[in-house]
Amino acid sequence: MKGNYKFLLLALLIAFASCSFTSKKFEDPDKDKLLIQLITYLLDQGHFEPKDINDDFSENVFDDYLNNLDPFKRYFYASDIKEFEAYRDEIDDQIKAYDVSFFNLTHERLLERIAESKELYTGILEKSFDFSKEESYNADYKELTYVANKREMKERWRKQLKFSTIANYDDGVVKYEVSLDPDAIAEGDFVSSNKKSKSEKAKTIKELETEARLLTKKSLDELYDYIEDRTRNDWFAVYINAIVEEFDPHTFYFAPEDKERFDRDISGKFEGIGARLQKKVDGIMVNEIISGGPAWRADELEVGDQILKVKQEDEEEAINVVGMRLDDAIKFIKGPKGTVVTLSLKKVDGTIKDISITRDIVELEETYAKSSIVEKEGKTFGIINLPKFYISFEDYNKRNAASDVKQEILRLKEEGVEGLVMDLRNNGGGSLQTVVDIAGLFIEEGPVVQVKTTGEAKEVLSDKDKAIIWDGPLVILVNELSASASEILAAAMQDYKRAVVIGSKQTYGKGTVQTVMDLNRMVKNNTKGDMGALKFTTQKFYRINGGSTQLEGVKSDVVVPDRYSYIDIGEKNQENPLPWDKIDSADYSVWENYFDYETTISNSKARMANNTQLKLIDANAQWVKKIRDRESYSLNYETYKKEMQINEEEAKRFSKLSEYETNLTFTSLPYEMKLMDADSILMEKRDRWHKALAKDVYVEEAINVLDDIKMSYTIKNKVANSVKN
Repeated sequence: MKGNYKFLLLALLIAFASCSFTSKKFEDPDKDKLLIQLITYLLDQGHFEPKDINDDFSENVFDDYLNNLDPFKRYFYASDIKEFEAYRDEIDDQIKAYDVSFFNLTHERLLERIAESKELYTGILEKSFDFSKEESYNADYKELTYVANKREMKERWRKQLKFSTIANYDDGVVKYEVSLDPDAIAEGDFVSSNKKSKSEKAKTIKELETEARLLTKKSLDELYDYIEDRTRNDWFAVYINAIVEEFDPHTFYFAPEDKERFDRDISGKFEGIGARLQKKVDGIMVNEIISGGPAWRADELEVGDQILKVKQEDEEEAINVVGMRLDDAIKFIKGPKGTVVTLSLKKVDGTIKDISITRDIVELEETYAKSSIVEKEGKTFGIINLPKFYISFEDYNKRNAASDVKQEILRLKEEGVEGLVMDLRNNGGGSLQTVVDIAGLFIEEGPVVQVKTTGEAKEVLSDKDKAIIWDGPLVILVNELSASASEILAAAMQDYKRAVVIGSKQTYGKGTVQTVMDLNRMVKNNTKGDMGALKFTTQKFYRINGGSTQLEGVKSDVVVPDRYSYIDIGEKNQENPLPWDKIDSADYSVWENYFDYETTISNSKARMANNTQLKLIDANAQWVKKIRDRESYSLNYETYKKEMQINEEEAKRFSKLSEYETNLTFTSLPYEMKLMDADSILMEKRDRWHKALAKDVYVEEAINVLDDIKMSYTIKNKVANSVKN
C-alpha cells in the first residue's frame, strides 16, 4: 500500500520552491513594495488557480478591505468612503506598480477616526441609559450604511453601547435577585435586593445601571488599548490579506510575528484549554475541540461557539475579546496547567453562557485511533474513532493513522465482530498518504484519489497491496465538519460501493491542499527584516469518479439531521472558494460482494424518517437557525428580559435530547482492559466515551445498517451457493 506517492507532495513543493521561486531577484529597497512583489509573484506562478488582477479584482479588494477595517461601520463616514472611492478600480494598478498609496490614505484616516471614536464612546457612557424607553437595536451590520455626520455617528454608537450595557445590566439584576417595578426603574429608585453575602450591601437600580455602563466602558478601554498597540505592519497585513484572500479562503499572509504560530491552537504542546479558534469579522469562533483536551473533558464548549469575554480565576472582571486580534485573545485563554479560565460564550443556539475550564496539557494520545466492541441483541460489531489522519513525515514507520487503524481492525476481528463503523465525524483531515493506506485496508487494490496541479497531468494515487484487512460490512460516519482527508476516504468507499456513508447532507467540501512559503527564502542578502510567510493553494483533490470534493463534499447515502443542519458551515459558505469541477474518472471497478446496499439504504432512510429523536434534533436545529438569524433586539429592559425568558423556556423543550439511550452496549478491547488496571485515567476516558456512544442515535443507526448488510449478505450468499450446487 505504500507507493512512490509517499512523499510526492513534499518533493513537488520543495522542487517548486527551490527552482521556480529563486530564479527571480527580489531586491526592492522599500519593504512594503518588496512584500507585494514577492506575494504577487508567488500567487501568479504557484497558486492552483491564479486570478487576473484587473478592475473587478480591485473592486472586490476595496470592499473586503474596508469591511475588515470597519465591519460595524462605526469609524468611517460616508465622506471618507467617497474619498476612498477614487481608488476603487485603481488598486489593481497599484498592486502591479507595488504602490501603497491607497493603504497609506486609509491607514492614516483609520487612526484618526479611532481616536475620535474613543472620545465619542467615553462621552456617551458618562450618561445614564433609559431602559424603559421603547427602542430597538439592529445587529445586521452588513446592511448598515456609513453615517453622514457626527450626529448620526453618535446615535449609532449610543445604540451599540446601550445594547452592550443592557446585557451587563441584566447580569446585575440576576446577581442581586432584584424584583423589578417598571415605574421604579424609570425613576431610578431602589426596589428590592437579596444580598449574596453579609459583606455585600443592597444595590439600587441606579447603581446597577451605573455599574453596567462602567463594565461596558472598561471592556472598550481594554479593546482600544490593543487597537492602539497595533503597529503599521499589523494594519498592512490586513491590507495584504484583503488582496490574497481574493484567490481563495485558504490563501493567507502571516506577518512576521504570526509566522511561527501558523495553524496554532491553544492546546497541543501548549498549556491551555485544547481548542482551535478562528477569527471572524464579528468575533472569535471555536472551530475545533481537541479530543482529550481540557475543553473536551469539560464537555461544555462546542464548535460554533463565539467567545465574548475571558476571565482569569484571580481577577474579578472579564476582558472583552470581541474585535481583539486572535493572537492577543489566545494570550488570555491559554495559561499554566491547573489554573481556571472562565469564558463568556455566545452559544451555537444564540444563548449567552459562562463556562469555566481548568487548563492542562493536551494529551495527544486521545487524538489517535481508538476502538470499541459493540453488542446488540447478541451480535457483536466494532467501531473505530479516528479524530485525525496523523503521520510522522520524518519517519512513516513511526506511529501513524493507517498502521493504528489496521491494528485496531485486527484486534476487533479477534473478537469476532460482524461489521465495522469508521467514525470520521469532526475529523478535519491530515495526511494524504494515510488516506490511501487506510482505504487499502478495505479494498483489494485500485485508485483512491486523484490529485491535480495547475499545468500538470493528474496524479492517481492507488492502493497497490492486494491484501484486504477487512472485507466485511462497513459504515462510515461523517458530518459537516468532516473535511479534506476524511472526504477522500468517504468518497472512495462510496464510489467503490464498499461502504454506506451516514451523516450530514454533505461533508465540509474542502478539496484543496495548501503549502506555506517562508518569504525570507526568496530574498537574497535580506536587510529588510522578517518578511513573514504566505500560505497558498497549490493542488486540488478529485474522487476516483472524477468529481471534485470541493464545495460539494461527500453527500451521505443516508442523511440524518444534526444541530448544524441549518447553519452555514462549510467551504461553500466561505469567501471566494474555488469552484467545483470534474476531470476524467480513474480506472476502477465497483466492489464485488453479496451485500444488498440499495435495500439497506432504503431501510435506513425509512427508519430515519420515523425516529422521534431525530425529529427532535431537526426541530432543535431549526430553532438554532432562528436564534442565530435574529437581528433585532429590544433596548427596553422589560421586553428584553421577556424575550430572554422565552428563549430559555424554548431551550428546555430540547433537554430531552440528552436523555436518549440506545440498546447498545460498549466495551473496551481486552488489551485496553489490561491497561486500565494500571491507568485509572484511561478507564475514565473510555467510560466517558462509551457513555456518549450509548446515547448516540447516529451510532445506533450505523449498527442497524451493519445488521441489515450482514443479514442481506447471509441470505444472498446462501442463494448463490445453492445456485452453484
